[in-house]
Amino acid sequence: MSKEITSRSQDYAQWYNDLVIKGGLADYSAVRGCMVIKPYGFALWENMRDQLDRMFKDTGHVNAYFPLFVPKSLFEAEEKNAEGFAKECAIVTHYRLKADPQNKGKLIVDPEAKLEEELVVRPTSEAIIWSTYKTWIQSYRDLPILVNQWANVVRWEMRTRLFLRTTEFLWQEGHTAHATAQEAIKETERMLDVYADFVENWMALPVIKGVKTPNERFAGALDTYCIEALMQDGKALQAGTSHFLGQNFAKAFDVQFLNKENKQEYVWATSWGVSTRLIGALVMAHSDDDGLIIPPRIAPFQVVIVPIHKGEEQKAVIDAKVKALLQELKLAGIRVKYDDNDNTRPGWKFAEYEKKGVPVRIAIGARDIENNTVEIARRDTKEKISVAIDGLSVRIINLLQQIQQDMYDKAKAYRDEHITPADSWDEFVQLLNEKGGFISAHWDGTAETEEKIKEQTKATIRCIPLNTEEEDGRCILTGKPSKKRVLFAQAY
Repeated sequence: MSKEITSRSQDYAQWYNDLVIKGGLADYSAVRGCMVIKPYGFALWENMRDQLDRMFKDTGHVNAYFPLFVPKSLFEAEEKNAEGFAKECAIVTHYRLKADPQNKGKLIVDPEAKLEEELVVRPTSEAIIWSTYKTWIQSYRDLPILVNQWANVVRWEMRTRLFLRTTEFLWQEGHTAHATAQEAIKETERMLDVYADFVENWMALPVIKGVKTPNERFAGALDTYCIEALMQDGKALQAGTSHFLGQNFAKAFDVQFLNKENKQEYVWATSWGVSTRLIGALVMAHSDDDGLIIPPRIAPFQVVIVPIHKGEEQKAVIDAKVKALLQELKLAGIRVKYDDNDNTRPGWKFAEYEKKGVPVRIAIGARDIENNTVEIARRDTKEKISVAIDGLSVRIINLLQQIQQDMYDKAKAYRDEHITPADSWDEFVQLLNEKGGFISAHWDGTAETEEKIKEQTKATIRCIPLNTEEEDGRCILTGKPSKKRVLFAQAY
């Protein structure tokens, strides 16, 4: 275990913070509750963003950009949405500062520069987008609109944690408009599948697809679909959401269209989003006490090559050999870095790239060149093997695919071992305290019972799984009849 990193068993929260900071993903900011995403962390986000962007475009979506500021009157138009985000809003009231006559060198708000209408710094963009859609949509011929936005949002958080919950974060938000409810529901489900595909096949993290209870729905939605993942401490994390908004926003902003029967009708809507919170999920689901472990498909670089030499003569020979290797690996589509920096020793580099979670490390020295071999080390298992340099790119491609699959399989095995049924209140509480994870239990369907369970255990209904079969049972708290199990967990 790295001396710089707190162990998971000692303090899981500190372990997480250590990895984010010492792994070079992010840093604390001078702005309370905000973070600086460092170049290595941003490269990881770019890889995630770029893949998601391709998936969105493959399903017919296009990107646009809408203002950061939302007039307060527009924000208030959809009441449930406004109420849901009201406590997290940052408000702009003035547009100018001026010199403080009482305190030289200081600035104060100019009282004469008060805005006629206050502006909300976007916590989400439904209001500003649907006020715009009103001008875009007149006929069924204008539908569907399949728009996505990559942006930042601000939600004023009291207790923050790097990537998981910050006052400002990066995300994407899709906002689509449809002629029928069926089309909108199909879109909502399709985007949930896109998210599940990405998180499972690129992040190597298994998820459970489900719908939220009315208590847990997005403010202003008729249904919220979600993907839920399990972290190594047994807590759940919501990894993505897709919302069927019905006609709520269309009615709030009077967005109507002339349908094929020549009748005016309100538009049907969806919204869906994932954020930099996915980086937090990645860290907590895969990493160990020595540092990050990043899946090859989204790693900033998949391979690092570290030279081991004595003197400039050996280094020149190694550099020449590595130059050809780099060309071969890059032509094969492998993201590779050659760390020939002489300011640090090989041992320090090994520890540093282990901490950063680089999937594969290649060490090459003078003796390796004589033998026409290199040493390969896997980050996930720490297994080391000596292999021939000839045909190295094919071997590395296969190894990266194997690491990706092994990481998924390991996370899935842990998740599956931590989905446990509970049929009584005592069993439910015992499982929460001793094992954690997802607990599959009956619930009577009322918001009151849901809230009581949350108050007593801090466990929430993470979702009603989409593949849940009907089963007669009794609510774990009230004993009232229930037709299906839901998944409870303590969560981030």
